[in-house]
Amino acid sequence: MVASSIMAAARYQDLIEKALKENGIPDDFKYLCLIESGLNQAVSPAGAKGFWQFMPATAKEFNLMVNSQIDERLDVTKSTTAACKYLRIAQNKFNNWMLAAASYNAGMGGIQNALDDQLVERYFDLHLNNETSRYVFRILATKIIFENPEAYGFSKEQIELYEPIPTRKVELKNSISDLKQWAKKNGSNYHMVKVLNPWILQDKLII
Repeated sequence: MVASSIMAAARYQDLIEKALKENGIPDDFKYLCLIESGLNQAVSPAGAKGFWQFMPATAKEFNLMVNSQIDERLDVTKSTTAACKYLRIAQNKFNNWMLAAASYNAGMGGIQNALDDQLVERYFDLHLNNETSRYVFRILATKIIFENPEAYGFSKEQIELYEPIPTRKVELKNSISDLKQWAKKNGSNYHMVKVLNPWILQDKLII
C-alpha cells in the first residue's frame, strides 16, 4: 500500500496541499487522507467513499451532492474542500489538532463524550476503541515513512510515480444524453472522462 500511495501522491499532493493551506489546515493532514484511502476512490463496507471516506449523510452535511447521477465524494477537489471544512469545525470545537484528527475517525460527538466521561483533555490520555486509539499514530507513522521512504525500504527512483494529468474545465449548459458521444465531440474519450470525473455515476448527466 505504501508504494501505491507514493505513486498516487505524486499526482494529487499539490491539489490536496493547496486546499489545506487555503483553509488553514496543517499540511500534515494530507497523511490523514492517505490512511483513509491510500489516495484511491475507496468504498468501505459501511458505505464511505472517496479519498476522504465520507459517509452519505456527512457528505450532504458538508455540501457534497450524492444521488443516483452524481457522487461528489468521488470529486477530489470538492471532497478535499469538504474535509477541510470538517477539520476546521473540529479544531474550533476542541482547540486541538490531535483531537480534531481523532474526531475524523470517531466523530466530534464521540470524542467529546469520551473527554467528558473520562475527565481528561488530551487525545493521548483517552482510552478509546482500538481503531481510534491507533488513528493519530497511523497518521504520524505515515508522515515519517513518506518524508523518509528510503529509510524504510521504499525508493522513489524505483517507483513509477503517477504524473498529474492535464485537464480543462468544461461548463455545461445542457444535459448530456450520451457521455460517450459527448466525450468524442469534445476531443476526448469515454475512458478519460470517467477516469477524470469518477463522480459522474452514469453514462448521461441531466442538469
